[in-house]
Amino acid sequence: PAVRFKEFTDAWEQRELGKLAEFNPKAEIPDVFEYVDLESVVGTNMISHRTENKLTAPSRAQRLAKQGDVFYQTVRPYQKNNYLFNLPLNNYVFSTGYAQMRPNINQSFLMSLLQNDSFVKVVLDNCTGTSYPAINSNDLAKIEIRIPANITEQQQIGQYFHNLDNLITLHQRKCDTLQKLKKSMLQKMFPQNDKSVPEFRFEGFTDAWEQRKLSDVANRYDNLRVPITASKRVTGTTPYYGANGIQDYVEGYTHEGEFILVAEDGANDTINYPVQYVNGRIWVNNHAHVLQAIQKQADTRLLGYAISQADIASILVGGGRAKLNADIMMKMELQLPKNLSEQHQIGLYFKNLDNLITLHQRKLETLKKLKKS
Repeated sequence: PAVRFKEFTDAWEQRELGKLAEFNPKAEIPDVFEYVDLESVVGTNMISHRTENKLTAPSRAQRLAKQGDVFYQTVRPYQKNNYLFNLPLNNYVFSTGYAQMRPNINQSFLMSLLQNDSFVKVVLDNCTGTSYPAINSNDLAKIEIRIPANITEQQQIGQYFHNLDNLITLHQRKCDTLQKLKKSMLQKMFPQNDKSVPEFRFEGFTDAWEQRKLSDVANRYDNLRVPITASKRVTGTTPYYGANGIQDYVEGYTHEGEFILVAEDGANDTINYPVQYVNGRIWVNNHAHVLQAIQKQADTRLLGYAISQADIASILVGGGRAKLNADIMMKMELQLPKNLSEQHQIGLYFKNLDNLITLHQRKLETLKKLKKS
């Protein structure tokens, strides 16, 4: 390898995977167990499992886990949803969609090796099928890999990636927790079900919220998108939506905190409608409706969160490729606090929450890039 712990110099040796682990060991399945199917593992984390009875369980529930076992997803292995079972329990059963390996080398090292892109490429070369490429356990066991002859080197590499995975998991959980908190607080801090006051609000505010037409509290700016030329693009961490679609940063036009305007798949997302606060204005998809609160009528940042809570899907026009008509949008009614100070405090609260989410997302991406490198 290009980088290794300094005390090791011996060449690595090539071995068949089947010589390094026992594949799919036989075991008696318990009468009641926790079942782990192919949707239960995402990345290297088990995100769910369910209790099953042996008599009524799916026929694929066959792989009884033992502490230290590695479970390798044999269908669409490019997803790298593989799991090192480190629980001191004997009642977890995995689907036959996983190849079960009981390593006779360091388990964390084996796990890190299976997640390596170069290994995944070899696996894909040995897969059958195109839409759902898959490899059977026998063919997987015949793949040759290079490993350190020194067990201590295996252990140190395994521990390094184990620690990195733990850090990644920590920041992923923080991101997930903050996203759930934001979703919950948006519901609690904006009136629900035709009520005129929210469930939670800042101390000192008691007035009922009022219904306001968007055109009464905000100005609209159109045609702010600019054509993008390759010579104007500069390096940045967040793309910009220009006239030609999602682009890189653009010199003179975009700044830190700019945004992706469309949903990830390029389609309109009518459930989580893209609404972004950028440089004092609100950008609403589609197509790049730009709003700014009228001074002394509303707080621009609060207005962005209020719009994100509105039922935008109900006012879309155009069928399957529905569009948000600007004139219809401006007639949309929102519930807003009468007091501008309350508006400002709510907007600031969610801004700080968004900043925390972004912080952990960036740390998460940095750690993922470090691991891949």
